[in-house]
Amino acid sequence: MIKSKQKTKQTIDLTGPEGNAFVLIGYAKKLSKQLELDFDQVHREMTSSDYEHLVKVFDDYFGEYVDLVR
Repeated sequence: MIKSKQKTKQTIDLTGPEGNAFVLIGYAKKLSKQLELDFDQVHREMTSSDYEHLVKVFDDYFGEYVDLVR
């Protein structure tokens, strides 16, 4: 049987240490580099408001690659 190779999404638990805003920004920096996105723009958007906004922007940019759970 031939099976397709599926990449699994990384999961980040927002209630744990990985849910810290600074950790999410670090993930965003790493992912931006891998996806050839302008991290400065992503960072500006993420830090332009409160934590919930930061999470939403992260999900908008990287939701295809990372699942955020609460």
